[in-house]
Amino acid sequence: MVLSARTCAQAVCLLGLSSAFTVLPRQNGISSLQRIAPRRQQETRISATIPNFDAGVSALQEVLNSQPILSDLRISDLAQEVGKSFHLSQAGDIGWDSLQSSILPFLATPWHAAAIVSFAIGNALIFALSAPDDLSEAPYIPGTSTYSPEAAAKFYAVRPWMVVKRVLKLTLLTTAFNTGLVFDWLVLGKLLKDEEFTALRNAEPQRAKEALILCQELGPTFIKLGQALSIRTDLIPAPYALELRQLQDAVPPFDSKEAYEVIRKQLGVRDLKDIFSSLSEKPVASASIGQVYRGILASNGKDVAVKVQRPGILAEIALDLHVLRILTPIQTTLQNAANGAKTTQEDIDTAISLVDEWGRGFVAETDYRLEAENTITFEAAMRKRGLDAVCAPTVVEDLVRDTVLVTEWVEGTRLDRDASADVPRLCGVAINAYLTMLLDTGVLHCDPHPGNLLRTTDGKLCILDWGMTLAVPNDLQYALLEFIAHINVEDYEAIPQDFINLGFSPPDVSAQRLKDSGITDGLSFAFRQLSAGGGPKKIQERVKAEFLDRYGSDLSDEELQKAAREEMMERMEEQLASEGVDVKGVTNVMEEVSRRNRELFALPPYVLYVARAFSTLEGIGLSIDENYAIVQECYPYLARRLFTDRSPRAKAALKAMLGLSESSDEMATLSSSGLEVVQAGARGEGSPQARGALSPGKLIEMSEGFASYTAATATVDRDGEGQAEATKEFVKLLLDVDGSTLQDILVEETARLGDAATRSALRTALVDSAIAKATASAFRAPKDFLGQSEQLSNLLPEALKAALFDRAANLPDILDQLLSPSSEDERVLTSAQELRVALGSRVTDNSKNDLRSTLSEQLSDGASAIPSVPDISPAVRKLLSDADTRKLIVDQLPGAAALGRRVGAGLLRRAAYRAQKSHMLSDEVRKALIEANNGLADAIDPSTVKDT
Repeated sequence: MVLSARTCAQAVCLLGLSSAFTVLPRQNGISSLQRIAPRRQQETRISATIPNFDAGVSALQEVLNSQPILSDLRISDLAQEVGKSFHLSQAGDIGWDSLQSSILPFLATPWHAAAIVSFAIGNALIFALSAPDDLSEAPYIPGTSTYSPEAAAKFYAVRPWMVVKRVLKLTLLTTAFNTGLVFDWLVLGKLLKDEEFTALRNAEPQRAKEALILCQELGPTFIKLGQALSIRTDLIPAPYALELRQLQDAVPPFDSKEAYEVIRKQLGVRDLKDIFSSLSEKPVASASIGQVYRGILASNGKDVAVKVQRPGILAEIALDLHVLRILTPIQTTLQNAANGAKTTQEDIDTAISLVDEWGRGFVAETDYRLEAENTITFEAAMRKRGLDAVCAPTVVEDLVRDTVLVTEWVEGTRLDRDASADVPRLCGVAINAYLTMLLDTGVLHCDPHPGNLLRTTDGKLCILDWGMTLAVPNDLQYALLEFIAHINVEDYEAIPQDFINLGFSPPDVSAQRLKDSGITDGLSFAFRQLSAGGGPKKIQERVKAEFLDRYGSDLSDEELQKAAREEMMERMEEQLASEGVDVKGVTNVMEEVSRRNRELFALPPYVLYVARAFSTLEGIGLSIDENYAIVQECYPYLARRLFTDRSPRAKAALKAMLGLSESSDEMATLSSSGLEVVQAGARGEGSPQARGALSPGKLIEMSEGFASYTAATATVDRDGEGQAEATKEFVKLLLDVDGSTLQDILVEETARLGDAATRSALRTALVDSAIAKATASAFRAPKDFLGQSEQLSNLLPEALKAALFDRAANLPDILDQLLSPSSEDERVLTSAQELRVALGSRVTDNSKNDLRSTLSEQLSDGASAIPSVPDISPAVRKLLSDADTRKLIVDQLPGAAALGRRVGAGLLRRAAYRAQKSHMLSDEVRKALIEANNGLADAIDPSTVKDT
């Protein structure tokens, strides 16, 4: 059909007129044309009943389709045909000719014609945007490494309309919502100087409902975003979080007929009854990627969950990710502009890299075979490590396909909605499980929204949905472990190097430069607040209280902000000045500091997933306990990991936490060849740096953390079987024949204590006691007498005086020097006393009078010579009365013997260390003592014997 340009224009005008009828205001069911009628005919009343509008449009289409060539068709004839179908009428005697002569010429004016054409284009645009997309193809396939922005760019380069259409649809759907937010914030808030933003807060409940609908309309990518935000009341207002939580397990499902067809095709059957004796007609749960049906296997009668992927989901995700990469530079620029910061290419690259990292995980989530593998791997890893309080669904491996996944059904309730008393324990189990994944197994579950964390009916934690995971390299695991350890003991001086190891800073940035930037002070403040718990709300309260204490309790919130800002600017100027920058020449101090910090810090992509996982767990914890501190919840796992990990990096981290120096190991300097030590001393290299002493409080704290971890994760009965299991694990740890990191440190510290205690006892007996002092006086008396008789002294040969008088007189001094306690000895003995006091109430029952106390009341000397006979505490008696515990102790007797030999070897090496430090021994004697002690130590040390 050939149309002339004039005819096309006429058709568009009439289509626009029909659009005008449908959108103009109606009164009493009548569409009014008064807004477009000429002023001279305002009294004219033209009306049409609503049902006839569709008929009018249909008539127009029929007229156009019935004419082979419309170039000569007169507009009046065409208008009359359409007008009959509209049943237009007017008060009086005005027919269609009058309408044509009065209105249609008026429509030819530019403004009204443009309006009508706009209506027509709008209708056409809405029709085009509502048309379904072709989602049969995607630029890449599901998988952990298949996401490719380059492949997507090539794919959509030949499909530009898909991209334009998606951008237009996003704009169309979000414009009203964004406009409302901007109006509430800018006009009703900023411009009207409402510092409390009352209108914005009052509109939050309604805006939240709109946001929920908006996420559902925008599709899976934005549903995922809404899910992530739904548990972060610190990032979005509470009304938004409350509404968005409906996305966790109430995403609108797709048609079950489509789902059934996918299952049939994937499982290769015509009738689903060949596989399932029953299958729910409707999904029991619906998520962004797929939905779940409940069924019963025909083969064995097991209750199962059948997960089906949404058709075309990968193509939809790929398109959204491509569009996000296009829009991210715009969003980053606008965000920086709102914050008064200049946008650099580095800012844009960082934002795009985050989109890409998210995209990789999202694409991997569509691979159901990978999800099945991750589920099986996690379950096996937890069983291997004895974490029986956490589990994953059992996969029916014969029924795993590309878009269908069948697992055994898990009975349970969402962790955040369960009212059971053990939910706080399960929150701890969840933290320990995620730390185990992050720092041990190396596969982190990256989608821990509350809908994926269940409390099972038997009190276990079940983690669902293993489609999105993150591989954590071994080096990164140890870097994170060291970072957590340094944070826990507040060793902020080590944090700059931790940042470099974690990838938070570029490789060319030195630890000293990071330290000079002020990061240490900032992190110290931040982690003190995090350790105190309570989440962002409590942190804000504490910070405000600190500001009031620092700047003045009578200041208003605005004045506090001003004072804090002034102090911050002062510190920024000091930082720039310390780096040699002329502050007076800097026009914007904050922007300059921000630019320099961007050179020092970078955000690794993996942080996105780690932060999401732990922010979810913190959100659940805060919903149960408003003072919940996730940093403290990490402690039990940290204790267990450091106690058992034999790697040098883990051992160094444990020593740091226990107050011991990481930089030196005295025993390591004493090789079996004493010649090397002697040569080192001759070169003037000196003795090893003195280490700090063991912190008894930290040792007990970590031991309790170890017990807490084992009791919580080994079984659902934390206080009964869990405590017994914790005791058994600790006994195994201490008496393991092969040793452990904790055993290594305790052996070293026992040797140091034995050495210091022996020297202290010898000094008491040989130097400080009354008998020793009398003996020393007797040894010195001949020399003193000789010194008083000058004649006798001159008569005796020097060699004879040295042999008979000088050596005897010097012997007490030699003993005094040899047995003089070093600062290290004093620290060790002090720590031992603190440990004895701390353990006293745990091991002995001080509430009863022992033999020593009874006799001290009867004897005048307080029974000082009678040893104390403590009474064993009820807890220890109960533990020793358990048959399984006694059997365990008997089974570990070989380990106890091995431990005794290790302690003996440690004491011998300590003796070699003392010989090496002595300056009163000749080189030959020193060498002989070192080699003899080390040789004997190697002969009895089980680890040395095993290696040889």
